[in-house]
Amino acid sequence: MRRLLLLVGAIVFVDTMFYAALTPLLPEYSDELGLSKAGAGFLSAAYPIGALLGGIPGGIAASRFGVRPTVLIGLAGMAVTTMTFGFAESAWLLDLARLLQGVASSFSWTASLAWLVAAAQPERRGETIGAAMAAAIFGALCGPVVGGIAAVVGTGVAFGSVAAFAAVLAGWAARTPAFRPDAPQPISRLFGALRDQGVRASIWFVILPALLFGALNVLGPLRLDLLGFSAFAIGATWLVMATFEAAIAPAVGRVSDRRGPLVPIRAGLLAAALVTATLAWVDNRWLLALLIVAAGSSYGTFWAPAMSFLTDRSEALRLDHAYGFALINLGWAPGAAAGAALGGAAARATSDAAVYLTLATLCGLTLVLLAPRLRTLAETPA
Repeated sequence: MRRLLLLVGAIVFVDTMFYAALTPLLPEYSDELGLSKAGAGFLSAAYPIGALLGGIPGGIAASRFGVRPTVLIGLAGMAVTTMTFGFAESAWLLDLARLLQGVASSFSWTASLAWLVAAAQPERRGETIGAAMAAAIFGALCGPVVGGIAAVVGTGVAFGSVAAFAAVLAGWAARTPAFRPDAPQPISRLFGALRDQGVRASIWFVILPALLFGALNVLGPLRLDLLGFSAFAIGATWLVMATFEAAIAPAVGRVSDRRGPLVPIRAGLLAAALVTATLAWVDNRWLLALLIVAAGSSYGTFWAPAMSFLTDRSEALRLDHAYGFALINLGWAPGAAAGAALGGAAARATSDAAVYLTLATLCGLTLVLLAPRLRTLAETPA
C-alpha cells in the first residue's frame, strides 16, 4: 500500500506541477505573444478543458482495460505534450499542447486515484486521499518553481526535464501490480449516478475550489506583475501558498474521516468567502501576495472531504471507482476552465474586483444553502 501511495503521489505530483508551472510564465507569454487577459485566461484554461474532454474516456478506459494501462497512456501523453509545450513558440501551439496535456492528465489522474482508493481501507479513505492530494499540492508547489526556472534557463530545458520524469514514472507503473477489472459497467451507470443528490452536491464542492483557483491563477500573477513582482517572485508566492496547502491536506482528510466532511468544508467556505472578498481591494504587492497564500490555503480545504464524500456515495451506488473519479474530473475541469477563461474575460470587461466579489458571494451562498444539507445527503439511501 505504501509503495502504491508513493507511485500515485508521484503521478499526481507531475500532473499538477505542469499545470501550475504556467503561473509565473503567464505575464511573459502575454508580453511576448501579445495576449490579452482573455487570451491569457484561455491559455490557462486549455489544460482543464482538455481534462474535461478526456474525463469520460479516461474513466471508461480504466474500467474496461484496467488502471495500469490507462495510467501508462496518460503518462506517455504527458511526456510528449510537455516536451511540445517547452519548445512551442506560437500561441496556437501552446494552447494545443496544453489542451492535450489536460486530456493525458485525465487518464493518469482518474486511473491512479481509482487504483489507490480500491486498495485503501474504507475508514482511512479521507486520510489516504488527503495524502495523495498533498502530493498533488506539492506538485502545484513545485510547478511555479519550475516555471520560474524556465524563465531563466529556457522552457525547453525545464519542461524537457518534466517530460523525462514522466517517462521514468511510466516505467515504475509498468512494474507495479494492479487489480484486473471485473465485468465493466456500462457507461449509463456513470451518467445514472448524476441523478443522486449526494453525488451532485459533492461534485459542486469540487467545482467551487476549481473556479476559485482558476480565477486566482490568472488574475493573481497578472496583478502582481503590474505591481512590480518578477516571474521568480510570483513563483515564490505560489510556492509558499502550496506549502501551506500541502501541509494541511492530510490533517483535513483526518478531520473528514473522524467528524465528517461538513466540518472542514464549512470552515473552508467561510475562510474562502472572506479572503476572496478582501482580494478585491488590495493594491500593496506584499499584502496581495500574503492574501493569495491565505486564499489558496482556504480553497485547498475542499479537496479531500469532497472527494471522500463522492467516493462514499459512489460506493453506496456500487459505482466503479474509475467512474467515481471520472465524475471528479467532470467537476474539476469545467470549474478550472471557467475560473480561468471566464474570470480573465470578465476581469477585462469589468474589473478584478467584480470577479473576486462574485466568487466570494458564491462561497457565501454555498455555505448558507448547501453545506448544511451534506449530512442529510450522506444518510440518504442510494
